[in-house]
Amino acid sequence: MSELKQIVHDHIQAYSGRLAEIAAFIGAHPELGHEEKQASALLAAELETLGFRVERGVLGLATAFVAEYNSGAPGPVIALLAEYDALPEIGHACGHHLICTMALGAAAGLRAIADQTGGAIRVYGTPAEETKGAKVDMAAAGLFDDCDIAIMAHPYHSYERSGSSLAMDALQFEYRGKAAHAAANPEDGINALDAVIQLFNSVNALRQQTRSDARIHGIISHGGQAPNLIPDYAEARFYVRAATRAYTDELVRKVKACAEAAGIATGCPLSVSNYEYSYDELRTNEALSAAFTANLIASGIPEEEIRRGHDNGSLDLGNVSLRCPSAHPYIKAVDEPYQLHTVEFRDAAQTAKAYEAMVFGATMLAYTGCDVLTDASLLRRIKEEFARP
Repeated sequence: MSELKQIVHDHIQAYSGRLAEIAAFIGAHPELGHEEKQASALLAAELETLGFRVERGVLGLATAFVAEYNSGAPGPVIALLAEYDALPEIGHACGHHLICTMALGAAAGLRAIADQTGGAIRVYGTPAEETKGAKVDMAAAGLFDDCDIAIMAHPYHSYERSGSSLAMDALQFEYRGKAAHAAANPEDGINALDAVIQLFNSVNALRQQTRSDARIHGIISHGGQAPNLIPDYAEARFYVRAATRAYTDELVRKVKACAEAAGIATGCPLSVSNYEYSYDELRTNEALSAAFTANLIASGIPEEEIRRGHDNGSLDLGNVSLRCPSAHPYIKAVDEPYQLHTVEFRDAAQTAKAYEAMVFGATMLAYTGCDVLTDASLLRRIKEEFARP
């Protein structure tokens, strides 16, 4: 281990108790997206104690922040991404209380060497990853454009290399018909629910002619009030996903055509909107990902235990990965193969073992940041890969 990495390691270890306290507090006080007032305030205040300059309420988002420690000397800009929103009803079942503290711990470790290496360390507090992810706004506003890398680690039941994710659009379809008594005078009604059912039938047919990476799934979010009343309003919500933004856009056009046809067939005017943000696909920077994996192996994780990652969901980090080199590896934080977004994972992710894994993940992030700060050839490979179409 290099002298600089030893400094990083020792600082994170000395800070590990405080990191566990913060993770435990956030885990025990779950807050939904854009409502993470306690988590955001706690993380921002802690970064200030570490010597970071913190800008709160970035882009008018109350619980977003950007914290920076600038060495004042030339060097790369390392972005560490913190997520801290919880899920409805089941709380921190995606481990975001560990994601944000891994970023915090990595920032503490890199802060300890930044004056020697040069460059700047940034922590982006990014609310609402589960819904209207702030990384979308931040990426669109150019907040990552001067970063040399952006990296985060996600807790899981295994170690996984950073892989890919699906681009996604969240579509809402609203149909308006005409109410009537379904038994007394049905001929006077226009059934908005019929339009939604037609939409589902058309989408089900469309699935037969989509690529294997495509996912189209939806619910009837409003289907009427009573069986004897013809619904004058009905609503459906869909996620449309695919491996690339281009193919996602193509599928969205086809799904919208299905919706329009259903409205015409039933005589129901249609309104279409996006009820959540659109996410782009994650494009992992393989040079950056390899550096993180090398640190795992050097720290004692057998290479055969580090699986190739692929996220069948969608991440707002995808939008960031189109603006600067990015990686999203997974750290083993629980022993059992619990899936994310389950009560079992939530409970296992709030144990002493999970907090130890969080400290280890923070160390791996910081080691990778150290590599980028000190290895010009690695930074060059990262940038050359990112520049390729």
